[in-house]
Amino acid sequence: MPVVSSREIKTRPPRFTTLIAADIEMIRAAQALRYRVFAEEMGARLHSPKPGLDIDDIDPYCDHLVVFDTHRHQVIGCTRLLRDDQAARLGRFYSESEFHLAGILALPGRLLEVGRTCVDSSYRGGVVIASLWSGLAEYVRQHNFDYLMGCASISPGPSGFAVDAVYRNIAPDQFGPAALGVSPVHPVPAWKRCQRDESGIPPLLQAYLRLGAQVCGEPCWDEDFNVMDVFVLLKIERLQARYERHFIGARNTDHAAIPAIS
Repeated sequence: MPVVSSREIKTRPPRFTTLIAADIEMIRAAQALRYRVFAEEMGARLHSPKPGLDIDDIDPYCDHLVVFDTHRHQVIGCTRLLRDDQAARLGRFYSESEFHLAGILALPGRLLEVGRTCVDSSYRGGVVIASLWSGLAEYVRQHNFDYLMGCASISPGPSGFAVDAVYRNIAPDQFGPAALGVSPVHPVPAWKRCQRDESGIPPLLQAYLRLGAQVCGEPCWDEDFNVMDVFVLLKIERLQARYERHFIGARNTDHAAIPAIS
């Protein structure tokens, strides 16, 4: 068995690299990954101008944070980041298509929207998602954001969306202030609601809640993705106290698969 020298160990590049996509080829690779996860795995109805890619009118305004496998030379995880200044040029945040956010938009400080997060099915462990989190935390530090926000998805169970049951599993202090006035544009219709919790709270939403995020208002029904979206708001001050334990601490462990969020 060949012995690896100490010099080779020190100079060997890391397996996973997290970076902001700087060219169209890497952005297309992220959009292809999104298509595989959202359309092929989840069965989402995407309105993309190009087959095999998940592209919408928000993408050109965003920064695309990706995890790149340097051994296989492919994008294996991604999330898109829409800063408040980018949203101003676009004229809206993605979340505004699902929620009324006047109270959120009036908050003092900088806002960053996180969305379209997904990980390749072959890599759904703690290392890749922790790499995304660490890259996101660095991005937040560089741009001095005060809040993170986005839509976290909960898939229906066999009987439908267990809105009440899921919300009962969220602690009282994990709900945002009612004064923010967040409400869904398309509430989950009564005929799609059920009382039995057959899906539970997805691991990704659980991770947000552990980091100090809060669920604001009632969920929205995303018909194209057939998911129940909840609006999530995280004040960075609450995140900073938990950063090392939850973001860095998970880096060398392998946890349960992390689902996609739209």
